[in-house]
Amino acid sequence: MIYTNSYESPLGSMLLAGDDEALTGLWFTEGSRYSGFGLNKDAVPRETDYFDQTKQWLDIYFTGRDPGFFPRIHLVGSDFRNRVGKIMCGIPFGKTVTYGWIAGQIAKERGLERMSAQAVGGAVGHNPICIIVPCHRVIGANGSLTGYGGGIMRKKALLELEGFDLSLINLTV
Repeated sequence: MIYTNSYESPLGSMLLAGDDEALTGLWFTEGSRYSGFGLNKDAVPRETDYFDQTKQWLDIYFTGRDPGFFPRIHLVGSDFRNRVGKIMCGIPFGKTVTYGWIAGQIAKERGLERMSAQAVGGAVGHNPICIIVPCHRVIGANGSLTGYGGGIMRKKALLELEGFDLSLINLTV
C-alpha cells in the first residue's frame, strides 16, 4: 500500500509518499518536473510515524539548521539510482559535490576506470526524495547550478538556506 500526506514549506506545498516501511517520495507539488512520479491512483492519504518524522525534519531544516537525523526513508529504484541516492545522503549540510565526483566514487567502488557523469545526472535528476536526499547539493563540473526537478530557483534557495556561499557558483551558465 502507498500512503500520501502533505507539507507546507516556505518554498511551496510538498507531497509526501511512503510505503509500509518508510518515506519513498517527497516532491514540490508546483513547478516540479517529477512531482508524484510513480504514484498510483490508489495511494491513500494517511498519517504515519515516518511522515511525522519527515515533517519534523523539514521544520528544522527550513529554519536553516541541519536537522542532525534522517527520517526513515526507503530508496526505491535501480541499484544504480539507489547507490547514487546513498552517496547524496552523505553530502554534508551546506556543501556541494559535482556529478563527476559521484561518478568517480561509484567507479572506484566498482573497480572501473571511469563512470559516466551523465548517468549520475540521470539518477540525480530522478531522485524521488528531494531535500532529504539532497540532490540540490550536486552541481556541474564548472560550478553551475544545473537542472533541479523542483526548479533552479528552489535549488538556489535551498543552498542559500544552508549557508552555502553562492558566489562560488556559476549562475550565468
